[in-house]
Amino acid sequence: MDDLLTQSGLTISAQLAAGKLSYSDYLDAVLARIDAVNTAVNAIVARRDPDLLRAEARAAQKAPRRSWLHGMPVAIKDTVATADIVTTWGSPLLRGNQPAKNDVVAERLLAAGAILIGKTNVPEFGLGSHSYNPVYGVTRNPYDHAVTAGGSSGGAAAALACRMLAVADGSDMMGSLRNPAAWNNVYGHRPSHSLIPGGVGEDLFLHPLVASGPMARDPSDLAALLEILAGPHPSDPNGVPFSAAAVTAHAEGLRIGWLGDWGGAWPMEPGLIALGEAALSRLADLGAVVEPLAPPMPAEALWQSWRDLRHWAIAQAQAPLYADPANHALMKAALIWEIEGGRALSNAQILEASTLRSDWFRAAAALFERYDVLAMPATQVWPFPATQDWPKDIAGHSMDTYHRWMECVIPASLIGLPATALPAGFGAAGLPGGIQIVGPRGADARLLSLASAYHAATDWPGTRPPPL
Repeated sequence: MDDLLTQSGLTISAQLAAGKLSYSDYLDAVLARIDAVNTAVNAIVARRDPDLLRAEARAAQKAPRRSWLHGMPVAIKDTVATADIVTTWGSPLLRGNQPAKNDVVAERLLAAGAILIGKTNVPEFGLGSHSYNPVYGVTRNPYDHAVTAGGSSGGAAAALACRMLAVADGSDMMGSLRNPAAWNNVYGHRPSHSLIPGGVGEDLFLHPLVASGPMARDPSDLAALLEILAGPHPSDPNGVPFSAAAVTAHAEGLRIGWLGDWGGAWPMEPGLIALGEAALSRLADLGAVVEPLAPPMPAEALWQSWRDLRHWAIAQAQAPLYADPANHALMKAALIWEIEGGRALSNAQILEASTLRSDWFRAAAALFERYDVLAMPATQVWPFPATQDWPKDIAGHSMDTYHRWMECVIPASLIGLPATALPAGFGAAGLPGGIQIVGPRGADARLLSLASAYHAATDWPGTRPPPL
């Protein structure tokens, strides 16, 4: 069964559909893997009763197949509302929280026939790219349990790397898919803004900084899961259909602009730029044309826009919890900082932040007239000690906020561009790193096609799995 767990989700699904593998046997293999390795990494939390899961697997065996995901075990990110399992956001304020209904991601996974086995761990309120919280503890990196798995989709990425899941959902505000994908040697895709509808209770029109998206060890699985998650929803103005059939492995002739460290504006730990350039050389071998690019806009302008709009978004979303002073002692310091920063913003400052975002959208549009894809590092640091809350400096440069060390992800996030994190190999300490490829809105199939060509040539997840 170990060989089974290394296969792609689509390959496993085909065996289930053909009757070559029973749904119960596959579930048992997944549960056995979780029992064997999850204690060390703490990726999957809030697990459901195994006997209930086995009953659902037997029912799936008898029922008509709903999709390729039918009968496949999944664990949903603990920032996704689920009616049959607690959703804590990693916060002691929400310990035992039982949502009244599923949000769109959970609803679509379950409608596709997936079997929900539990949740994947996150940072408290999804803030910070290190998955630790007072409810479930720390998620550790499968390649070295002493270091972080990243976040906020750290539990999802670690579970994929450990072959506890074939595919996983994640979400990405400030690299929450891309950072853990890079640090766990897997793939993650942040879709174009509005491709996947939002969650229950979220504002539907203002500050669209967050995107849900798929994670996997194979880009074909990314595309297949994106097809399930995307599309219109009657209660949401967002949602555009996506067809996995539009994804075909292709790199030849694509023009890639390499932004590197944004002209030196982003401090980088040694080895990450070289790792990214080595990955780009593999794409060049496949026929892509790679060119270095000068910064198209001052990094500080992007950061100002991002910092203020993120402040504003988080302040609005968490206003009900903050309104009760008794809650403050149980709220992460970073959350208090974000909320109070957002509450202090004037209308003029919010407008200025939005204007800077508009300037960047226009500058990016001009770049995409010359290039099909932009490429950047997926992280500015290697996985850091799991006992550390966040990196305080990078290569001698002090970080002035809890998230400044992830500045390289904001160009895509700020204007809702699709971005795919590609595993790029390993550094001197044996830890994984990655790059991100970014396209114009609606270019999801282009990015996933390029990722598929890259995967066929490299297969980093299959070539170098973690020692379990």
